[in-house]
Amino acid sequence: MRRALVLGATGGMGYSIVNELSSRGIKVVAFARNKEKLTQMFKADPNIVIQSGDVFNRKQLENVASDVDVIFQAINIPYGDWQSNLIPLNENVITTAKKVSAKVAIVDNIYAYGKSNGDKVSETTTKRPNTRKGKLRLDMEKLYKNSGVPYVIAHFPDFYGPYAENAQLNYMIRQIVAGKKARFIGKQDVLREHIYTPDGAKAIVELALREDSYWQCWNIPAYDVITGEEIIKLIRETTGYTKKVGLVTKNMLRFIGLFNKQMREFVEMQYLNEDPVVLDGRKFEEHIAPIPKTPYDKGLKNTINVYKNEV
Repeated sequence: MRRALVLGATGGMGYSIVNELSSRGIKVVAFARNKEKLTQMFKADPNIVIQSGDVFNRKQLENVASDVDVIFQAINIPYGDWQSNLIPLNENVITTAKKVSAKVAIVDNIYAYGKSNGDKVSETTTKRPNTRKGKLRLDMEKLYKNSGVPYVIAHFPDFYGPYAENAQLNYMIRQIVAGKKARFIGKQDVLREHIYTPDGAKAIVELALREDSYWQCWNIPAYDVITGEEIIKLIRETTGYTKKVGLVTKNMLRFIGLFNKQMREFVEMQYLNEDPVVLDGRKFEEHIAPIPKTPYDKGLKNTINVYKNEV
């Protein structure tokens, strides 16, 4: 890979993918809507070319992708726009990839798997989505599989890390760093996975560099499962935060959703806080390499420091 395009470069996973590619000496086109944010994040790196624009503008997308080998699809559009925009967005990516003869590496989540029966899910687990968003992600997966474009689909658990602004953990971390009353979304005693975005970036870049990883889906699990109570304890130890951390319940999200469309869309995904999906990463480790795994105390500390530097 000589040159790559990262769509959604200012998002949590996009930001980390851009930095991971650059650290390997690969030239990167960092693409997002907000030019000011792109400049703040990447202006000091000579390996990175900043391009702002609209991914729904196909001509514009083709222009920025004209000389790349791999397109990393890391755009995270708001939940409320998934029904109308998720498939058209990825159709644009596929059309562009065909036009410029590029491969595509897709940052995906776990929604298409549906509810877990308590066992870890592998790439051979039948996908039975139980939500509208899960069905849309499965439709997106089928779109790539039927496109004729070489693809890598990486399934990740929930994110946390630098600039992962839509992540549930980051939502709480921002409040704590600001000294405000913080809230944890979901039950605090449930074991769940949260992947540190730089780890996820290392894994998907490694997949994109290997010819034999294409035309496949790959699970990228986190360091381990962890409860909300354990996460809050680690954050308190790092920050000295002593205020009570409240709980955002499903009913609270329903109420907030009466006034906030984005929060309303969170409600149907709360099954993951009751019956978590945990990924089996043996395929990656057997065929690629050990999965990058940053311990939670270190990943949380690094994320907290990013927000402290913004204050």
